[in-house]
Amino acid sequence: MAQASVAAYDPVGTAPRYTNRQILKLLSGLMMAMLTAMLSNSVIATALPTIVGDLGGQDRLSWVASASLLTMTASTPLWGKLSDIAGRKLMFQTALLLFVVASIGAGLSQNIGQLIAARAGQGLGAGGLSALSQVILGDVVEPRQRGRYAGFIGAVFGVATVAGPLVGGFIVDADALGWRWCFYVCVPLAVIAFFVIQRVLTLPRVRRDTRVDVFGAVTITGGAAVLMLLLSMGGKQFPWHSAWTYTLVGVTVALLLLAVVAERGARDPILPPWLFRNRTFVLASLGSICIGTAMFGVLIYVPQYLQIVKGMSPTASGLMTLPLVIGMLITATGSGQIVTRTGRYKIFPVVGTLCIGIAMFLLSRLHTDSSNTLIGVDLAVLGIGMGLTLQILILAAQNAAAPADLASTTSGVSFFRNLGGAMGVAAFGAILTNRVTSEIASGFRAAGIPGSSDDALRGSPAEIQQLPETVKDIVREAFTSSLETVFLAGIPIAVVGFLAVLAMKEHPLRGKPVTRNDVPEAVQDGVSPPGGSLSR
Repeated sequence: MAQASVAAYDPVGTAPRYTNRQILKLLSGLMMAMLTAMLSNSVIATALPTIVGDLGGQDRLSWVASASLLTMTASTPLWGKLSDIAGRKLMFQTALLLFVVASIGAGLSQNIGQLIAARAGQGLGAGGLSALSQVILGDVVEPRQRGRYAGFIGAVFGVATVAGPLVGGFIVDADALGWRWCFYVCVPLAVIAFFVIQRVLTLPRVRRDTRVDVFGAVTITGGAAVLMLLLSMGGKQFPWHSAWTYTLVGVTVALLLLAVVAERGARDPILPPWLFRNRTFVLASLGSICIGTAMFGVLIYVPQYLQIVKGMSPTASGLMTLPLVIGMLITATGSGQIVTRTGRYKIFPVVGTLCIGIAMFLLSRLHTDSSNTLIGVDLAVLGIGMGLTLQILILAAQNAAAPADLASTTSGVSFFRNLGGAMGVAAFGAILTNRVTSEIASGFRAAGIPGSSDDALRGSPAEIQQLPETVKDIVREAFTSSLETVFLAGIPIAVVGFLAVLAMKEHPLRGKPVTRNDVPEAVQDGVSPPGGSLSR
């Protein structure tokens, strides 16, 4: 391993300088924890149809996925602020412990309501892990060098994306295990990550005169939660044109307006108002919303197509995500290395969002007899787009922010990305549920088949494959047509994301490539940096 040294990025003038090896040791702990959090979402992607088929509640499938995204989204800004008060390491480990408890609860769930509640708890923990990993990396590495390490974090997402569906598919197909192990499997990984972080994660002890913005926390999280309720329940539990819809819209608007008032008057706001005067932060956040919407929507609903329409097993549908992961793995690590060497980054999210829009169009053209090769190519294009955008947008926002606003900026962009994901899962789920129910009912009427469309949707994918051939064909065509609408809805979202990153101004990355001669001899030799204990 090369021993080139890297200057620590120092917002407060106390951080030592670290060698590449020291940063990689720290990064190993962050990557282990992030793998655990990301695996919790991807491992159920292929198992989700079976889970809801067992517990009942196909109409609430989107809630199982969006519950964790909702709480992850709402809690992300809070973790950043709490880490300023209690320390990055303590809050990171707290998020891990919360995640472990919620994962055990999800595995013990006896009905769909309990599972949704446990998934919400998982999201709280995952929100801390995803936000604080980026904040910690920003604490110790300057923006110019950060691209090479951010690429590794992007690669972790790729590994989790491919490992999750494969592990989930294997668990569901294995008679000795069952879908509950999709949640238990994350527990040992989280425990290992806890002790790895305890051993290797060291940061300067920095005392900040700050406090929790309680009013802002309540209004921001409340506004996001009510908006998710509206998107998830609208058109299903109540009509869009109803008193419930107008009430939830009014509550959302009121809470968001109160959030603006809270943040403008807070001494230490969770989302500082001055961030929204930063053009790069605003555009990076808008781009992240669009990317999150497309990304999470595809990852949740493509397995529906593969298992219900194509008749694949959970394991086989997991293997079909390999092209997506390979594309993301290559572009995430490659773009990070190029950014570090050249200092240029804007071209990557521009090309990436363009690829995401193209992928959404290609996925909308899939039909019941599309070849596996065609599906793989479509997913590879999406993976390339995701790899070029996810980490680079966070890097751009961090580079354009004041050092003192690093935690707020990082958690803010992550918040909007997760918000986009939660909105995507909820909105795409509403589109899919409404369309597929209507399409099946129409198909039954045309074929003169008695019964309701709900009867055909209550079973797992394996049970759907056992339906009479005529009924199964109607269900497959209904899902194909409905998913076409879902992916078409993602195209204008991708276009908005493309325009946002295109309008972003590229600022020179702070810092410079650092040579071995720039680092004190004690650090080069692997001696602990000066300044005493670094635990925090």
